[in-house]
Amino acid sequence: MAGHPHHYAVTVTWTGNQGTGTSGYRAYGRDHVISAEGKPDIAGSSDSAFRGDPARWNPEDLLVAAISACHKLWYLHFCAVSGVVVIEYEDHADGVMVMDAEGSGRFTEVTLRPRVTIKPGSEPGAAMELHEDAHEKCFIANSVNFPVRCEPVIIEG
Repeated sequence: MAGHPHHYAVTVTWTGNQGTGTSGYRAYGRDHVISAEGKPDIAGSSDSAFRGDPARWNPEDLLVAAISACHKLWYLHFCAVSGVVVIEYEDHADGVMVMDAEGSGRFTEVTLRPRVTIKPGSEPGAAMELHEDAHEKCFIANSVNFPVRCEPVIIEG
């Protein structure tokens, strides 16, 4: 589908008006709802370091999650078409964001740490190498301007 655009529409609705809008820095909540047609809503906020609700997803969490999920989807695809049978996959990904003196920030890296259990008889070496193929194809990792590292562990189960 080279050259064929794919469009993604979401709505972000601020729900943090506590009665006086943005009349002051401490006068409003950072809460919002992320929605898309036909999908469950996501309760969002800012990071708790920025007066957000720590029980809600923040944009930084969602960025790291998007990179991790995209890598996983490509990885499982490559395993399926290569005869590597994955029976469990769990990634403990983390990202590093650095703030500058003006209060802006940027991610400097994301590290994926997928722990993959493969069916006995599947080739562990191939299972490891397919992470490189997944990394090359990941739409989200290809869209960011910071390094995305992958430190996989392969377990024969």
